Amino acid sequence: MLNQLINQDALAKPSERIANQCKELAALVTRHTEGKGNGFHKTAIDKLEFTRESSASAALHGVYQPILGIIVQGKKEALLGEETYRYGEAQYLVISVDLPLSGFVVEATPDKPYLGFKLNLDPRQLCDIITAQTSPSANKKENCVRGLFVSTADAPLLDCALRLTRLLDTPQDIPILAPMIIREIYYRLLMGEQGEAVRQIATSGSNMERIAEAIKLIKADFTKPMRVEYLAGQAKMSPSSFHHHFKQVTSMSPLQYQKQLRLLEARRLMLAENADATNAAYQVGYESPSQFSREYSRMFGAPPIRDIERLRTA
Repeated sequence: MLNQLINQDALAKPSERIANQCKELAALVTRHTEGKGNGFHKTAIDKLEFTRESSASAALHGVYQPILGIIVQGKKEALLGEETYRYGEAQYLVISVDLPLSGFVVEATPDKPYLGFKLNLDPRQLCDIITAQTSPSANKKENCVRGLFVSTADAPLLDCALRLTRLLDTPQDIPILAPMIIREIYYRLLMGEQGEAVRQIATSGSNMERIAEAIKLIKADFTKPMRVEYLAGQAKMSPSSFHHHFKQVTSMSPLQYQKQLRLLEARRLMLAENADATNAAYQVGYESPSQFSREYSRMFGAPPIRDIERLRTA
């Protein structure tokens, strides 16, 4: 009987096989998140989380670190600068550098919630695989690519996600098998249609890696005036080349990136630490409260006081 099922799966059309894999993965994610409410849910596997939302949600703003996110059920949108990325069932999103994003679920119901599979990416593990890989694609000329992309999952990648999720039912196997499956996921991403973008995450000296290091410097000291010339020097680029590559990767200029970090931190200060708008503005580096209010309204859709009241009510 088992052999018969395996043979049937092998003979199925690729689209049918992918649909079946998503259905099985949805059942597993449902079982591991049911009764736990909406939001992100950590698992016994380090770096693996599940997402569950029972209704379309308002935009969630934050700085996202490198991840692989597979949509198992439902649809979602991600906003990067002025770009909108839409993706749904059997599609995946990869974020390769720390990016300030707005994301929201656009298709979900209590009976059929949005379900997501999220794996935090480790550039060091990717680097190990790249070093061992002898694919001719490793010698391709580098093109600067966006630090976020959406692609369609194939059957081998979904099979990895399934096998990793099934390990939650046999926790004794996790320490040995989970690292092996995660390594295979990295390999599948490298061999996929967005392999060049994934490769640049962990390739020392690549434009992506140099911009990622510059982003770390911005994040470490975003409340102070930015010195683009200094960042360009640290990235070993001319100021004009640095500006160009930074925008290619993040879709925004270094100053726009810093501004989003400031506004996100100001929002956190007001929401979590009860800071007033003026105090929050000064803490994150603004000299003009009125400029802060204008830019805050543009990013979050409402002035600071009204936005925080809305969040607390929600």
